[in-house]
Amino acid sequence: MSLELPLFIDYLKEQKNASDNTVDSYQRDLRRLETYLIDHGIHEVGNVTATNLNSYILYLERQGLSTATVSRNVASMKAFFHYICRKNEIADDPTETIKAPHIEKKLPGTLNEDEVARLLKAPSGDTPKELRDRAMLELLYATGLHVSELISLSVDALHLNLNYVICTEGGKERVLPFGDNAKRALCRYLKNGRNVLLKGNSSDCLFVNCSGHPMSRQGFWKLVKSYASRAGISSDITPQTLRHSFAAHPLQNGAPRQIS
Repeated sequence: MSLELPLFIDYLKEQKNASDNTVDSYQRDLRRLETYLIDHGIHEVGNVTATNLNSYILYLERQGLSTATVSRNVASMKAFFHYICRKNEIADDPTETIKAPHIEKKLPGTLNEDEVARLLKAPSGDTPKELRDRAMLELLYATGLHVSELISLSVDALHLNLNYVICTEGGKERVLPFGDNAKRALCRYLKNGRNVLLKGNSSDCLFVNCSGHPMSRQGFWKLVKSYASRAGISSDITPQTLRHSFAAHPLQNGAPRQIS
């Protein structure tokens, strides 16, 4: 792509009269794609397949990019490969069967971004309980786990070195990546919170209550409602609204959140 991309950018500027913002957007998206392909041993546009591009889309989604951002990247790659195909530099267009992810409409009854941010920040202290609660909320937010899945996680399911957690349900495993905010919160909990809460007991559960026993679903929702009140959130929070809110507008797609 190193040879073809500058020609495509010139085409956008000179023949399509694209705006500077549009050109910058295409260039940024395609440079990211180029880096991914090179990292996977693909250096020529003629060697790019639909499988490569679908893997790249999955990679973008696992990086926590919003559906809108992923869709824009798909549009950029489609425009580029259509151009290359028209120039007869490749025989077949690998984006022909590529589809952009569906952008969901905003769900009713969800918390807004500010409310989600305040809820996540509510357990901001250094007590073992608050370290646990912050880690639970951050992990729930980062992965989209169901509450029942969250409270049943084992310590062995957590892979901090590679930023992912394995969720096992119905005999099937799901590998769910998470970002640095969740990782920092989990590290703080494991270092300064979990052993204190265990009170000398032994448990495989990642999250334990103040008696050292596994967290219950009711106990988790009790603490969520408590933090919602502390954060000044007046709307009633249910498992559905919390999950939908976290899915509707992930904050990591904007300015990074910092663990305070």
